[in-house]
Amino acid sequence: MGTHHQGSETERIALDAFIKLRRAAESVSSRVNGHLADAGLTESQFGVLEALWHLGPLSQAVLARKILRSSGNLTLVVDNLEKRALVARSRESRDRRFVTVSLTHEGTELIRSLFPPHVQRIVAEFERLSPAERIELARLCRKLGLTPDDTRSGSPG
Repeated sequence: MGTHHQGSETERIALDAFIKLRRAAESVSSRVNGHLADAGLTESQFGVLEALWHLGPLSQAVLARKILRSSGNLTLVVDNLEKRALVARSRESRDRRFVTVSLTHEGTELIRSLFPPHVQRIVAEFERLSPAERIELARLCRKLGLTPDDTRSGSPG
C-alpha cells in the first residue's frame, strides 16, 4: 500500500520503504515465531533462552543488549523464565548489583528442542529469495541498522 503522505519525493520514498520493511518484518516474524506460544514463550523469552544457549551465562545488562530490550523489560522477562525454572540468577559475591543469568537443565532441554525447528521455519521463509538476494538483504539490513556514529567511525556494528 505504501504511504499517502503528500510530502517531498524523498519523504514519500523513505516512508514507503519504512512501511514495507515493517510489514515484511512483522509478517515474517509472526510466521516464524508462531510456534513459541505453544511452548508458552514470548519472543523475548525465546531470545533470552537462545542467547544463553549459544553464548553461555550472561549478565542481565549484556543479555538486554543482545536481545535488544531495555534492562527493565529484561528483568520482567527473566523473572517469568525464572518462575518456570528455565533460567537461574546468581549474584556476584564482590558486587551484589552484578546479576548473571544462566540456563537451567529444563531451560537447556526446552531451547534444544525448539531451536532446530525454529531455524527450519526461518530457512523456509527465506527460500523465496535467491542466495544472492539473502546476502544483499542481510547487507542492507546491517547498513540500515547501524547508528550514524557507527557509520562515521567505520564500526562493524
